[in-house]
Amino acid sequence: MLASLLIIGISAVLFIYWFRYSCILLLRNFQEQGVVSTDADERFSFSEVQRRLAAGEEMSSLHSSLQRDYNVLTYLLEHAAGLELSGIEDRLLVLDYKVMQWWYRLTKTAFPEQARRALNEMATVLGVLVHKMGQQAATAAQLQ
Repeated sequence: MLASLLIIGISAVLFIYWFRYSCILLLRNFQEQGVVSTDADERFSFSEVQRRLAAGEEMSSLHSSLQRDYNVLTYLLEHAAGLELSGIEDRLLVLDYKVMQWWYRLTKTAFPEQARRALNEMATVLGVLVHKMGQQAATAAQLQ
């Protein structure tokens, strides 16, 4: 019984480590490729949120901006023909966004620096997903 609990606990810790490490590597890879740029789509506010986070602005309004961007992105993905996030990387990034949203809510009062990091990662994830969506839209437009 104790051995089973120990194995389950260690497996859970290793899974969480794998998930975080994979997400960090994905985001780092996209940043190195220049996917997450400061010249982002002006219809989304994730790049502005990153600038305002660096300036030390209040976090709840920044979180609201990111949530609006996420809602617009998911609406477009659900209703626009030819746009989808079907790859495992994309699904990992969406899950990472949700985990960071949970982490932000958990840490915003007791650990504001951790909450800022979570908001920054959420903005980076949105930047990558918007870039991928833009590429899909451009590809679909060229095919027509």
